[in-house]
Amino acid sequence: MKICIPTTTQDGKSAQVYEHFGSAPYFTLCDTEKSTVEIIDNANQHHSHGMCQPMSALVGKEIDAVVTGGMGARAVQKLNEGGIKVYRAVPGTVEAILQQFSKGGLQELTIENACVQHGCH
Repeated sequence: MKICIPTTTQDGKSAQVYEHFGSAPYFTLCDTEKSTVEIIDNANQHHSHGMCQPMSALVGKEIDAVVTGGMGARAVQKLNEGGIKVYRAVPGTVEAILQQFSKGGLQELTIENACVQHGCH
């Protein structure tokens, strides 16, 4: 499975999860089957609320799930329409999130429980 986690740094599995998907400085892509990590710079991290295009940084990447501290309903809907599930991250490192994810310990983020404002998490 390929999981995208927004992060504060480029530190791979040691990086801390960023609170909000669209404004994350980096995306850490983890392939759980191959145990590989790829870091992608989010050139769209500075945007007006509701105007982010974070998936443009991820074009061509096959992603099965996004694990994030928060995300708006429109973004959740777009990802779900593309076959990508979204989960709410617990604060911590990429490694800790991957462990929680593998145990089924993360809540799925839906349109109903998505963020309404950037300060929701």
